[in-house]
Amino acid sequence: MSLNDESASTPAAFPSDLEIASAATLRPLTEVAASMGLSESDIEPYGRDVAKLDLDLLRTLAGRPQGRYVVVTAITPTPLGEGKTTTAVGLAQGMAKIGHTPVVVLRQPSMGPTFGIKGGAAGGGYSQLVPMERFNLHLTGDFHAVAAAHNLLAAMVDNHLHFGNELDLDERNITWRRVIDVNDRSLRDIVIGLGARIDGVPRQTGFDITAASEVMVLLTLATSLTDLRRRLGRIVVGYTTQGEAVTAEQLGAAGAMAVLLKDALKPNLLQTLEGGPALVHCGPFGNIATGTSSVMADLMAIRAGDTVITEAGFGADMGAERFFDVKCRVSGLAPDAAVIVTTVRALKAHSGRFDIKPGRPLPAELLAENPGDVAAGIPNLRKHIQIVQRFGVTPVVAINAFPTDFASEFDVIRALCDKMGVRYAVSRHFTDGGDGALELARVVDEAIAEPSDFDFLYTLDMSLAQKIETIATEIYGADGIDISPAAAAALADYERLGFGTLPVVIAKTHLSISSDPTRLGAPTGWRLPVREVRASVGAGYVYAICGDMRTMPGLSRHPNAERIDIDESGRTVGLS
Repeated sequence: MSLNDESASTPAAFPSDLEIASAATLRPLTEVAASMGLSESDIEPYGRDVAKLDLDLLRTLAGRPQGRYVVVTAITPTPLGEGKTTTAVGLAQGMAKIGHTPVVVLRQPSMGPTFGIKGGAAGGGYSQLVPMERFNLHLTGDFHAVAAAHNLLAAMVDNHLHFGNELDLDERNITWRRVIDVNDRSLRDIVIGLGARIDGVPRQTGFDITAASEVMVLLTLATSLTDLRRRLGRIVVGYTTQGEAVTAEQLGAAGAMAVLLKDALKPNLLQTLEGGPALVHCGPFGNIATGTSSVMADLMAIRAGDTVITEAGFGADMGAERFFDVKCRVSGLAPDAAVIVTTVRALKAHSGRFDIKPGRPLPAELLAENPGDVAAGIPNLRKHIQIVQRFGVTPVVAINAFPTDFASEFDVIRALCDKMGVRYAVSRHFTDGGDGALELARVVDEAIAEPSDFDFLYTLDMSLAQKIETIATEIYGADGIDISPAAAAALADYERLGFGTLPVVIAKTHLSISSDPTRLGAPTGWRLPVREVRASVGAGYVYAICGDMRTMPGLSRHPNAERIDIDESGRTVGLS
Protein backbone atom coordinates (compact mmCIF):
# COMPACT_ATOMS: atom_id res chain seq x y z
CA MET A 1 0.00 0.00 0.00
CA SER A 2 1.19 3.50 -0.78
CA LEU A 3 2.51 5.75 1.96
CA ASN A 4 1.09 8.86 0.32
CA ASP A 5 -2.48 7.73 -0.23
CA GLU A 6 -4.74 8.14 2.79
CA SER A 7 -7.17 5.68 1.25
CA ALA A 8 -4.42 3.04 1.41
CA SER A 9 -5.59 1.89 4.84
CA THR A 10 -9.27 1.85 3.90
CA PRO A 11 -11.08 -1.20 2.48
CA ALA A 12 -10.19 -2.19 -1.06
CA ALA A 13 -13.58 -1.09 -2.38
CA PHE A 14 -13.14 2.46 -1.10
CA PRO A 15 -13.08 4.84 -4.09
CA SER A 16 -10.05 6.96 -4.93
CA ASP A 17 -9.98 10.67 -4.19
CA LEU A 18 -10.38 11.47 -7.87
CA GLU A 19 -13.35 9.10 -8.19
CA ILE A 20 -15.03 10.73 -5.18
CA ALA A 21 -14.37 14.22 -6.49
CA SER A 22 -15.54 13.36 -10.01
CA ALA A 23 -18.82 11.97 -8.68
CA ALA A 24 -19.58 15.06 -6.59
CA THR A 25 -22.44 17.39 -7.47
CA LEU A 26 -21.13 20.91 -6.98
CA ARG A 27 -23.23 23.81 -5.74
CA PRO A 28 -23.38 26.86 -8.01
CA LEU A 29 -20.66 29.25 -6.86
CA THR A 30 -23.22 32.00 -6.43
CA GLU A 31 -24.83 29.85 -3.71
CA VAL A 32 -21.46 29.16 -2.10
CA ALA A 33 -20.74 32.90 -2.10
CA ALA A 34 -24.19 33.63 -0.70
CA SER A 35 -23.45 31.33 2.26
CA MET A 36 -20.74 33.87 3.18
CA GLY A 37 -23.10 36.78 2.67
CA LEU A 38 -21.56 37.72 -0.68
CA SER A 39 -23.40 38.78 -3.81
CA GLU A 40 -22.82 37.70 -7.39
CA SER A 41 -20.98 40.98 -8.06
CA ASP A 42 -18.43 40.13 -5.37
CA ILE A 43 -17.02 37.18 -7.31
CA GLU A 44 -15.25 36.92 -10.66
CA PRO A 45 -15.95 33.50 -12.27
CA TYR A 46 -13.04 31.53 -13.72
CA GLY A 47 -15.07 28.88 -15.52
CA ARG A 48 -18.04 27.15 -13.85
CA ASP A 49 -16.56 25.96 -10.58
CA VAL A 50 -13.90 28.48 -9.49
CA ALA A 51 -14.01 32.21 -8.92
CA LYS A 52 -11.85 35.01 -7.58
CA LEU A 53 -12.97 37.38 -4.83
CA ASP A 54 -12.96 41.11 -5.50
CA LEU A 55 -10.34 42.99 -3.48
CA ASP A 56 -12.96 45.58 -2.53
CA LEU A 57 -14.41 42.95 -0.17
CA LEU A 58 -11.86 43.97 2.45
CA ARG A 59 -13.59 47.33 2.59
CA THR A 60 -17.20 46.16 2.23
CA LEU A 61 -16.81 43.43 4.87
CA ALA A 62 -15.12 45.70 7.39
CA GLY A 63 -18.33 46.43 9.26
CA ARG A 64 -19.14 42.81 9.98
CA PRO A 65 -18.20 41.09 13.26
CA GLN A 66 -14.97 39.13 13.27
CA GLY A 67 -15.21 35.35 13.46
CA ARG A 68 -13.09 32.86 15.37
CA TYR A 69 -9.67 31.86 14.03
CA VAL A 70 -8.44 28.25 14.07
CA VAL A 71 -5.12 27.00 12.71
CA VAL A 72 -4.56 23.33 11.87
CA THR A 73 -1.05 22.05 12.51
CA ALA A 74 0.40 18.62 13.27
CA ILE A 75 3.08 16.52 14.87
CA THR A 76 6.42 16.16 13.07
CA PRO A 77 5.70 14.85 9.55
CA THR A 78 6.50 11.28 8.59
CA PRO A 79 6.51 9.69 5.12
CA LEU A 80 3.00 8.47 5.96
CA GLY A 81 1.32 11.87 5.95
CA GLU A 82 -0.78 13.00 8.89
CA GLY A 83 -3.68 14.55 6.97
CA LYS A 84 -3.68 18.24 7.98
CA THR A 85 -5.54 19.37 4.86
CA THR A 86 -8.06 16.55 5.06
CA THR A 87 -8.62 17.36 8.73
CA ALA A 88 -9.04 21.08 8.03
CA VAL A 89 -11.67 20.34 5.38
CA GLY A 90 -13.37 17.72 7.53
CA LEU A 91 -13.46 20.09 10.50
CA ALA A 92 -15.09 22.78 8.35
CA GLN A 93 -17.70 20.28 7.20
CA GLY A 94 -18.29 19.17 10.79
CA MET A 95 -18.57 22.75 12.07
CA ALA A 96 -21.23 23.44 9.44
CA LYS A 97 -23.24 20.48 10.71
CA ILE A 98 -23.33 21.85 14.27
CA GLY A 99 -24.62 25.24 13.17
CA HIS A 100 -21.53 27.30 12.34
CA THR A 101 -20.78 29.15 9.11
CA PRO A 102 -17.15 28.10 8.63
CA VAL A 103 -14.76 29.10 5.87
CA VAL A 104 -11.75 26.87 5.26
CA VAL A 105 -8.66 28.66 3.90
CA LEU A 106 -5.90 26.57 2.30
CA ARG A 107 -2.77 26.86 0.20
CA GLN A 108 -2.69 26.04 -3.49
CA PRO A 109 -0.43 23.03 -4.14
CA SER A 110 2.62 23.24 -6.35
CA MET A 111 2.46 21.16 -9.50
CA GLY A 112 5.97 19.92 -8.76
CA PRO A 113 4.83 17.59 -5.95
CA THR A 114 1.58 16.84 -7.79
CA PHE A 115 3.58 15.31 -10.64
CA GLY A 116 6.29 14.06 -8.28
CA ILE A 117 5.91 11.64 -5.38
CA LYS A 118 3.64 13.52 -2.95
CA GLY A 119 0.64 14.00 -5.21
CA GLY A 120 -2.01 16.70 -4.88
CA ALA A 121 -3.18 18.51 -1.79
CA ALA A 122 -6.95 18.92 -2.03
CA GLY A 123 -7.57 16.80 1.07
CA GLY A 124 -8.78 13.26 0.68
CA GLY A 125 -11.68 10.83 0.83
CA TYR A 126 -14.91 12.58 1.73
CA SER A 127 -13.11 15.63 3.13
CA GLN A 128 -11.58 17.36 0.15
CA LEU A 129 -11.99 20.44 -2.01
CA VAL A 130 -13.55 20.42 -5.45
CA PRO A 131 -13.04 20.72 -8.33
CA MET A 132 -10.10 18.53 -7.38
CA GLU A 133 -8.43 18.57 -10.81
CA ARG A 134 -8.38 22.34 -11.13
CA PHE A 135 -7.27 22.73 -7.53
CA ASN A 136 -4.17 20.64 -8.21
CA LEU A 137 -3.49 21.74 -11.79
CA HIS A 138 -3.14 25.45 -12.67
CA LEU A 139 -6.33 26.63 -10.88
CA THR A 140 -6.56 30.31 -11.93
CA GLY A 141 -2.94 30.68 -12.98
CA ASP A 142 -1.63 32.36 -9.82
CA PHE A 143 1.50 30.19 -9.74
CA HIS A 144 2.26 31.13 -13.35
CA ALA A 145 1.82 34.82 -12.51
CA VAL A 146 4.29 34.45 -9.65
CA ALA A 147 6.78 32.72 -11.96
CA ALA A 148 6.33 35.39 -14.66
CA ALA A 149 6.90 38.24 -12.20
CA HIS A 150 9.86 36.50 -10.60
CA ASN A 151 11.53 35.68 -13.92
CA LEU A 152 10.89 39.16 -15.28
CA LEU A 153 13.00 40.50 -12.41
CA ALA A 154 15.69 37.90 -13.13
CA ALA A 155 15.75 38.96 -16.80
CA MET A 156 16.08 42.60 -15.80
CA VAL A 157 18.99 41.78 -13.50
CA ASP A 158 20.88 40.17 -16.38
CA ASN A 159 19.83 42.91 -18.76
CA HIS A 160 21.28 45.46 -16.34
CA LEU A 161 24.59 43.57 -16.31
CA HIS A 162 24.59 43.39 -20.12
CA PHE A 163 24.17 47.14 -20.50
CA GLY A 164 27.05 48.21 -18.30
CA ASN A 165 25.98 47.48 -14.70
CA GLU A 166 25.41 51.09 -13.65
CA LEU A 167 24.45 50.00 -10.11
CA ASP A 168 27.81 48.19 -9.65
CA LEU A 169 26.02 44.91 -8.90
CA ASP A 170 28.56 42.28 -7.84
CA GLU A 171 28.15 39.39 -10.28
CA ARG A 172 29.42 36.99 -7.59
CA ASN A 173 26.81 38.17 -5.08
CA ILE A 174 23.55 38.05 -7.04
CA THR A 175 20.98 36.22 -4.93
CA TRP A 176 18.01 36.30 -7.33
CA ARG A 177 17.60 33.03 -9.25
CA ARG A 178 14.87 31.88 -11.62
CA VAL A 179 11.83 29.69 -10.89
CA ILE A 180 9.65 27.06 -12.56
CA ASP A 181 6.78 24.98 -11.16
CA VAL A 182 8.30 21.62 -12.08
CA ASN A 183 10.57 19.30 -10.10
CA ASP A 184 13.82 19.38 -12.12
CA ARG A 185 17.12 18.65 -10.37
CA SER A 186 19.08 19.45 -13.55
CA LEU A 187 18.24 23.15 -13.13
CA ARG A 188 19.54 23.53 -9.57
CA ASP A 189 22.89 24.91 -10.73
CA ILE A 190 23.39 26.25 -14.25
CA VAL A 191 25.51 28.69 -16.24
CA ILE A 192 23.73 31.34 -18.31
CA GLY A 193 24.88 33.91 -20.86
CA LEU A 194 26.92 31.51 -22.97
CA GLY A 195 27.26 32.22 -26.67
CA ALA A 196 28.01 35.47 -28.44
CA ARG A 197 28.59 38.80 -26.69
CA ILE A 198 25.02 39.84 -27.46
CA ASP A 199 23.72 36.80 -25.52
CA GLY A 200 24.43 38.30 -22.12
CA VAL A 201 26.98 38.08 -19.33
CA PRO A 202 28.07 34.53 -18.45
CA ARG A 203 27.54 33.70 -14.79
CA GLN A 204 26.49 30.84 -12.56
CA THR A 205 22.94 30.78 -11.24
CA GLY A 206 20.07 28.29 -10.98
CA PHE A 207 16.36 27.59 -10.68
CA ASP A 208 14.13 27.09 -7.64
CA ILE A 209 10.61 25.71 -7.65
CA THR A 210 7.98 28.48 -7.90
CA ALA A 211 6.72 27.80 -4.38
CA ALA A 212 10.17 28.82 -3.08
CA SER A 213 10.02 32.24 -4.77
CA GLU A 214 10.13 35.28 -2.53
CA VAL A 215 7.42 36.69 -4.79
CA MET A 216 5.15 33.86 -3.64
CA VAL A 217 5.78 34.69 0.02
CA LEU A 218 5.26 38.42 -0.32
CA LEU A 219 2.05 37.75 -2.25
CA THR A 220 1.02 35.61 0.73
CA LEU A 221 1.74 38.41 3.21
CA ALA A 222 0.50 41.42 1.22
CA THR A 223 -2.53 43.17 2.72
CA SER A 224 -3.47 45.30 -0.30
CA LEU A 225 -2.40 46.09 -3.85
CA THR A 226 -0.45 49.07 -2.52
CA ASP A 227 1.30 46.88 0.05
CA LEU A 228 2.10 44.33 -2.67
CA ARG A 229 3.70 47.03 -4.82
CA ARG A 230 5.73 48.29 -1.86
CA ARG A 231 6.98 44.81 -0.99
CA LEU A 232 7.98 44.11 -4.58
CA GLY A 233 10.08 47.25 -4.61
CA ARG A 234 11.94 46.13 -1.47
CA ILE A 235 13.10 42.81 -2.96
CA VAL A 236 16.89 42.55 -2.73
CA VAL A 237 18.35 40.88 -5.84
CA GLY A 238 21.99 41.09 -4.77
CA TYR A 239 24.66 43.40 -3.45
CA THR A 240 27.13 45.91 -4.90
CA THR A 241 30.87 45.45 -4.75
CA GLN A 242 30.70 47.73 -1.68
CA GLY A 243 28.16 45.49 0.08
CA GLU A 244 25.06 47.64 -0.40
CA ALA A 245 21.70 46.06 -1.28
CA VAL A 246 20.33 46.38 -4.81
CA THR A 247 16.53 46.26 -5.05
CA ALA A 248 13.86 45.58 -7.64
CA GLU A 249 12.85 49.23 -7.31
CA GLN A 250 16.32 50.38 -8.34
CA LEU A 251 16.17 48.12 -11.38
CA GLY A 252 12.79 49.57 -12.37
CA ALA A 253 11.10 46.16 -12.28
CA ALA A 254 8.66 46.42 -9.37
CA GLY A 255 5.87 48.23 -11.23
CA ALA A 256 5.67 45.70 -14.05
CA MET A 257 5.82 42.86 -11.52
CA ALA A 258 2.82 44.36 -9.70
CA VAL A 259 0.86 44.49 -12.94
CA LEU A 260 1.53 40.79 -13.51
CA LEU A 261 0.37 39.98 -9.96
CA LYS A 262 -2.66 42.23 -9.48
CA ASP A 263 -5.15 39.46 -10.31
CA ALA A 264 -3.14 36.83 -8.45
CA LEU A 265 -3.62 38.88 -5.26
CA LYS A 266 -7.32 37.99 -5.34
CA PRO A 267 -8.16 34.81 -3.34
CA ASN A 268 -9.81 31.91 -5.17
CA LEU A 269 -13.23 30.59 -4.16
CA LEU A 270 -13.86 26.84 -4.31
CA GLN A 271 -16.01 24.53 -2.18
CA THR A 272 -15.80 21.44 -0.02
CA LEU A 273 -17.44 18.18 -1.08
CA GLU A 274 -20.37 19.18 1.13
CA GLY A 275 -20.76 22.59 -0.52
CA GLY A 276 -19.09 24.76 2.11
CA PRO A 277 -16.98 27.76 1.08
CA ALA A 278 -13.22 27.33 0.69
CA LEU A 279 -10.68 30.01 -0.13
CA VAL A 280 -7.50 28.82 -1.80
CA HIS A 281 -4.64 31.25 -2.14
CA CYS A 282 -0.86 31.14 -2.57
CA GLY A 283 1.47 28.27 -1.80
CA PRO A 284 4.82 29.25 -0.26
CA PHE A 285 7.44 26.57 0.34
CA GLY A 286 7.26 25.18 3.86
CA ASN A 287 10.99 24.59 4.36
CA ILE A 288 12.28 28.13 3.77
CA ALA A 289 9.12 30.25 3.87
CA THR A 290 5.89 30.68 5.84
CA GLY A 291 4.13 27.57 4.51
CA THR A 292 0.69 29.16 4.91
CA SER A 293 -2.15 30.47 2.79
CA SER A 294 -2.52 34.22 2.35
CA VAL A 295 -3.22 37.03 4.78
CA MET A 296 -5.65 38.45 2.23
CA ALA A 297 -7.78 35.29 2.24
CA ASP A 298 -7.83 35.16 6.04
CA LEU A 299 -8.83 38.83 6.34
CA MET A 300 -11.76 38.26 3.99
CA ALA A 301 -12.81 34.95 5.52
CA ILE A 302 -12.71 36.19 9.13
CA ARG A 303 -15.66 38.51 8.38
CA ALA A 304 -17.43 36.28 5.85
CA GLY A 305 -17.98 33.42 8.30
CA ASP A 306 -18.11 32.87 12.04
CA THR A 307 -15.13 30.48 12.04
CA VAL A 308 -12.03 30.48 9.86
CA ILE A 309 -10.11 27.20 9.64
CA THR A 310 -6.69 27.54 8.06
CA GLU A 311 -3.57 25.40 7.89
CA ALA A 312 0.14 25.81 8.62
CA GLY A 313 2.66 23.58 6.87
CA PHE A 314 4.61 20.74 8.49
CA GLY A 315 4.63 20.36 12.30
CA ALA A 316 3.97 22.97 14.97
CA ASP A 317 7.72 23.59 15.34
CA MET A 318 7.88 25.00 11.81
CA GLY A 319 4.47 25.81 10.34
CA ALA A 320 2.67 26.95 13.48
CA GLU A 321 5.64 28.96 14.78
CA ARG A 322 5.86 30.87 11.50
CA PHE A 323 2.09 31.25 11.38
CA PHE A 324 2.17 32.82 14.84
CA ASP A 325 5.36 34.90 14.62
CA VAL A 326 5.25 36.00 10.96
CA LYS A 327 1.76 35.75 9.48
CA CYS A 328 -0.16 36.88 12.57
CA ARG A 329 2.14 39.91 12.95
CA VAL A 330 1.14 41.00 9.46
CA SER A 331 -2.58 40.18 9.61
CA GLY A 332 -3.16 41.40 13.15
CA LEU A 333 -5.32 38.33 13.76
CA ALA A 334 -4.98 36.31 16.96
CA PRO A 335 -5.73 32.56 16.79
CA ASP A 336 -8.38 31.21 19.14
CA ALA A 337 -7.30 27.56 18.92
CA ALA A 338 -4.80 25.27 17.23
CA VAL A 339 -5.75 21.78 16.10
CA ILE A 340 -2.78 19.38 16.28
CA VAL A 341 -3.30 16.48 13.89
CA THR A 342 -1.81 13.13 14.81
CA THR A 343 -2.26 9.54 13.71
CA VAL A 344 -1.56 6.26 15.45
CA ARG A 345 0.73 5.10 12.69
CA ALA A 346 2.74 8.35 12.68
CA LEU A 347 3.34 8.08 16.43
CA LYS A 348 4.46 4.50 15.87
CA ALA A 349 6.86 5.81 13.24
CA HIS A 350 8.30 8.24 15.81
CA SER A 351 9.12 5.30 18.04
CA GLY A 352 12.05 4.65 15.71
CA ARG A 353 11.16 0.96 15.55
CA PHE A 354 10.15 0.86 11.90
CA ASP A 355 11.92 1.37 8.59
CA ILE A 356 9.51 3.53 6.61
CA LYS A 357 10.38 4.93 3.20
CA PRO A 358 8.27 6.90 0.70
CA GLY A 359 6.80 4.81 -2.09
CA ARG A 360 7.42 1.48 -0.35
CA PRO A 361 4.87 -0.83 1.33
CA LEU A 362 4.18 -0.22 5.00
CA PRO A 363 5.76 -2.71 7.40
CA ALA A 364 3.10 -5.22 8.46
CA GLU A 365 4.14 -4.75 12.10
CA LEU A 366 3.18 -1.08 11.90
CA LEU A 367 -0.47 -2.00 11.33
CA ALA A 368 -0.59 -4.59 14.11
CA GLU A 369 -2.16 -3.63 17.45
CA ASN A 370 0.64 -2.36 19.70
CA PRO A 371 -0.05 0.44 22.20
CA GLY A 372 3.59 0.21 23.30
CA ASP A 373 4.77 1.50 19.93
CA VAL A 374 2.38 4.44 20.20
CA ALA A 375 3.65 5.19 23.72
CA ALA A 376 7.24 5.13 22.45
CA GLY A 377 6.44 7.85 19.89
CA ILE A 378 4.14 9.94 22.10
CA PRO A 379 6.88 12.40 23.25
CA ASN A 380 6.66 14.00 19.80
CA LEU A 381 2.98 14.83 20.31
CA ARG A 382 3.71 16.11 23.81
CA LYS A 383 6.34 18.50 22.44
CA HIS A 384 3.99 19.91 19.80
CA ILE A 385 1.28 20.49 22.39
CA GLN A 386 3.82 22.41 24.48
CA ILE A 387 4.84 24.49 21.45
CA VAL A 388 1.24 25.61 20.88
CA GLN A 389 0.78 26.32 24.59
CA ARG A 390 3.96 28.45 24.59
CA PHE A 391 2.13 30.94 22.36
CA GLY A 392 -0.87 31.09 24.69
CA VAL A 393 -3.11 29.29 22.19
CA THR A 394 -5.57 26.58 23.21
CA PRO A 395 -4.55 23.23 21.65
CA VAL A 396 -6.94 20.53 20.47
CA VAL A 397 -5.55 17.13 19.49
CA ALA A 398 -7.26 15.60 16.46
CA ILE A 399 -6.68 11.87 16.11
CA ASN A 400 -7.04 11.27 12.39
CA ALA A 401 -8.42 7.73 12.54
CA PHE A 402 -7.80 4.90 10.08
CA PRO A 403 -9.74 1.61 9.88
CA THR A 404 -6.52 -0.22 10.81
CA ASP A 405 -6.26 1.61 14.17
CA PHE A 406 -7.22 0.04 17.50
CA ALA A 407 -9.05 1.52 20.48
CA SER A 408 -6.17 0.55 22.77
CA GLU A 409 -3.86 2.72 20.67
CA PHE A 410 -6.23 5.69 20.89
CA ASP A 411 -6.20 5.23 24.67
CA VAL A 412 -2.47 6.03 24.77
CA ILE A 413 -3.13 9.39 23.11
CA ARG A 414 -6.12 10.09 25.34
CA ALA A 415 -4.03 9.38 28.43
CA LEU A 416 -1.44 11.97 27.41
CA CYS A 417 -4.10 14.58 26.64
CA ASP A 418 -5.86 13.95 29.96
CA LYS A 419 -2.56 14.31 31.82
CA MET A 420 -1.81 17.62 30.05
CA GLY A 421 -5.38 18.91 30.38
CA VAL A 422 -5.82 19.13 26.62
CA ARG A 423 -8.97 18.48 24.60
CA TYR A 424 -8.93 15.71 22.02
CA ALA A 425 -11.20 13.95 19.57
CA VAL A 426 -11.16 10.95 17.28
CA SER A 427 -12.12 12.06 13.79
CA ARG A 428 -13.20 9.86 10.88
CA HIS A 429 -13.71 12.62 8.35
CA PHE A 430 -11.76 10.82 5.60
CA THR A 431 -14.32 8.02 5.32
CA ASP A 432 -17.41 9.83 6.63
CA GLY A 433 -16.98 13.51 5.76
CA GLY A 434 -18.57 16.04 8.08
CA ASP A 435 -20.47 13.37 10.00
CA GLY A 436 -17.16 11.74 10.87
CA ALA A 437 -15.81 15.06 12.19
CA LEU A 438 -18.70 15.88 14.54
CA GLU A 439 -16.77 14.94 17.69
CA LEU A 440 -13.84 17.10 16.61
CA ALA A 441 -16.14 19.98 15.66
CA ARG A 442 -17.81 19.98 19.08
CA VAL A 443 -14.47 19.93 20.89
CA VAL A 444 -13.13 22.80 18.76
CA ASP A 445 -16.37 24.68 19.40
CA GLU A 446 -15.65 24.42 23.13
CA ALA A 447 -12.05 25.52 22.69
CA ILE A 448 -12.79 28.67 20.68
CA ALA A 449 -15.32 29.78 23.28
CA GLU A 450 -12.48 30.24 25.76
CA PRO A 451 -10.58 33.55 25.87
CA SER A 452 -7.25 33.46 24.02
CA ASP A 453 -3.98 34.58 25.60
CA PHE A 454 -1.98 34.69 22.38
CA ASP A 455 1.44 36.32 22.32
CA PHE A 456 4.48 36.27 20.06
CA LEU A 457 7.60 34.31 20.92
CA TYR A 458 10.00 37.23 20.55
CA THR A 459 10.00 41.00 20.11
CA LEU A 460 11.21 42.59 16.89
CA ASP A 461 13.75 44.78 18.68
CA MET A 462 15.80 41.69 19.58
CA SER A 463 18.83 41.07 17.38
CA LEU A 464 18.49 38.57 14.55
CA ALA A 465 20.80 36.14 16.36
CA GLN A 466 18.71 36.43 19.53
CA LYS A 467 15.53 35.67 17.60
CA ILE A 468 17.10 32.59 16.02
CA GLU A 469 18.35 31.36 19.39
CA THR A 470 14.96 31.95 21.02
CA ILE A 471 13.22 29.76 18.44
CA ALA A 472 15.92 27.11 18.68
CA THR A 473 15.84 26.83 22.46
CA GLU A 474 12.20 27.53 23.32
CA ILE A 475 10.50 25.81 20.36
CA TYR A 476 12.92 23.15 19.13
CA GLY A 477 14.43 22.31 22.53
CA ALA A 478 18.04 22.94 21.44
CA ASP A 479 20.72 23.74 24.00
CA GLY A 480 21.83 26.71 21.87
CA ILE A 481 22.97 27.70 18.39
CA ASP A 482 26.29 27.51 16.55
CA ILE A 483 26.63 30.26 13.95
CA SER A 484 29.15 29.73 11.16
CA PRO A 485 31.56 32.60 10.35
CA ALA A 486 29.78 33.22 7.03
CA ALA A 487 26.39 33.35 8.73
CA ALA A 488 27.73 35.67 11.45
CA ALA A 489 29.09 38.03 8.81
CA ALA A 490 25.74 38.03 6.98
CA LEU A 491 23.84 38.74 10.20
CA ALA A 492 26.13 41.69 10.89
CA ASP A 493 25.58 43.00 7.35
CA TYR A 494 21.81 42.66 7.67
CA GLU A 495 21.79 44.55 10.95
CA ARG A 496 23.89 47.29 9.28
CA LEU A 497 21.54 47.45 6.29
CA GLY A 498 18.51 47.95 8.55
CA PHE A 499 17.05 44.43 8.33
CA GLY A 500 17.55 43.67 12.03
CA THR A 501 13.97 44.43 13.05
CA LEU A 502 12.53 41.79 10.72
CA PRO A 503 11.16 38.49 12.09
CA VAL A 504 13.09 35.31 11.32
CA VAL A 505 12.33 31.97 9.71
CA ILE A 506 14.50 28.92 10.31
CA ALA A 507 14.98 26.66 7.31
CA LYS A 508 15.60 23.16 8.61
CA THR A 509 14.44 19.62 8.08
CA HIS A 510 10.72 19.04 8.60
CA LEU A 511 11.31 15.39 9.54
CA SER A 512 12.54 16.17 13.05
CA ILE A 513 12.03 18.87 15.66
CA SER A 514 15.83 19.05 15.63
CA SER A 515 18.01 19.91 12.62
CA ASP A 516 18.88 16.22 12.12
CA PRO A 517 16.21 14.32 10.12
CA THR A 518 17.20 11.02 11.74
CA ARG A 519 16.38 12.16 15.28
CA LEU A 520 12.76 11.23 15.95
CA GLY A 521 10.46 11.95 18.87
CA ALA A 522 11.47 14.99 20.93
CA PRO A 523 15.28 15.17 20.79
CA THR A 524 17.31 16.82 23.56
CA GLY A 525 21.02 17.46 24.04
CA TRP A 526 21.75 19.08 20.68
CA ARG A 527 22.64 22.49 19.22
CA LEU A 528 21.24 24.16 16.11
CA PRO A 529 23.91 24.78 13.44
CA VAL A 530 23.28 28.02 11.52
CA ARG A 531 25.13 27.43 8.26
CA GLU A 532 23.91 30.37 6.19
CA VAL A 533 21.56 33.37 6.52
CA ARG A 534 19.60 35.05 3.74
CA ALA A 535 17.28 38.05 3.61
CA SER A 536 13.82 38.06 2.04
CA VAL A 537 13.32 41.78 2.49
CA GLY A 538 10.32 42.06 0.19
CA ALA A 539 8.54 39.29 2.06
CA GLY A 540 9.68 40.85 5.31
CA TYR A 541 11.87 38.32 7.13
CA VAL A 542 15.39 36.92 7.41
CA TYR A 543 15.86 33.17 7.17
CA ALA A 544 18.58 31.03 8.67
CA ILE A 545 19.57 27.87 6.80
CA CYS A 546 20.26 25.05 9.24
CA GLY A 547 20.96 22.00 7.14
CA ASP A 548 20.94 21.04 3.49
CA MET A 549 17.84 22.70 2.02
CA ARG A 550 16.77 21.86 -1.52
CA THR A 551 14.68 24.62 -3.09
CA MET A 552 14.37 22.65 -6.34
CA PRO A 553 13.08 19.10 -5.78
CA GLY A 554 13.87 16.24 -8.14
CA LEU A 555 11.54 13.63 -9.57
CA SER A 556 11.55 10.06 -8.26
CA ARG A 557 12.37 7.06 -10.46
CA HIS A 558 8.64 6.59 -11.13
CA PRO A 559 6.89 9.94 -10.47
CA ASN A 560 3.14 10.45 -10.40
CA ALA A 561 3.42 12.06 -13.84
CA GLU A 562 3.80 8.55 -15.32
CA ARG A 563 0.32 7.62 -14.06
CA ILE A 564 -1.60 10.77 -14.96
CA ASP A 565 -3.40 10.69 -18.30
CA ILE A 566 -6.72 11.33 -20.01
CA ASP A 567 -9.16 8.63 -21.10
CA GLU A 568 -11.12 8.47 -24.36
CA SER A 569 -13.75 10.78 -22.92
CA GLY A 570 -11.19 13.42 -22.05
CA ARG A 571 -11.42 12.79 -18.30
CA THR A 572 -8.31 12.93 -16.16
CA VAL A 573 -7.18 9.63 -14.65
CA GLY A 574 -4.39 8.78 -12.22
CA LEU A 575 -4.38 12.10 -10.36
CA SER A 576 -3.95 11.57 -6.62
